[in-house]
Amino acid sequence: MAKVAAGPEIERLIQLLARLPGLGPRSARRAALHLVKKKEQLLEPLATALAETRDTILTCETCGNIDTKSPCTLCRDPARDRSLICVVEEVGDLWALERAGVLNGLYHVLGGTLSPLDGMGPDDLFIAGLIARARDPHVNEVLLALNATVEGQSTAHYLMDQLGGSNVTVSRLAHGVPIGGELDYLDEGTLAAAVKARKTM
Repeated sequence: MAKVAAGPEIERLIQLLARLPGLGPRSARRAALHLVKKKEQLLEPLATALAETRDTILTCETCGNIDTKSPCTLCRDPARDRSLICVVEEVGDLWALERAGVLNGLYHVLGGTLSPLDGMGPDDLFIAGLIARARDPHVNEVLLALNATVEGQSTAHYLMDQLGGSNVTVSRLAHGVPIGGELDYLDEGTLAAAVKARKTM
């Protein structure tokens, strides 16, 4: 990354911002400059929010969601349908489904997908927790809401095999989710149609 005519503190801020998804070196420089120019209105509140987040955010021991408590707010909500567990790759996918408002069940965040090339095997994902939850007699259905990528599909097939011994129906999103599509980038209408048209595997 090309250096800017600024001190090491600003250079470090730019380098850290450039690590965020969707921000390249140029966008990181623009964002850093904007934050510095709006120090009181943006930079100080952002620094406070980041420090509070670092100190309070936990990963839910039950489902893998992030929250300020564990079990998380969703897992503790008595109004949610405990007979359905929706399995997603990442927390962003859980948020996308919640924004769409199409599910009232519980979630399970795997923390990625099986990818031998990237060194991601079954032990690197939160699969054991899912298998244990699927054995709960209250659970009737496990919905695999994984991205329609090669890794997502191979993970879905692996989970189907692992859940074969459980007394649950395993379903997956209908193919209204395009091949190569990621849940976090889909509109609410597409997600709603995919959830409603899910089918048993």
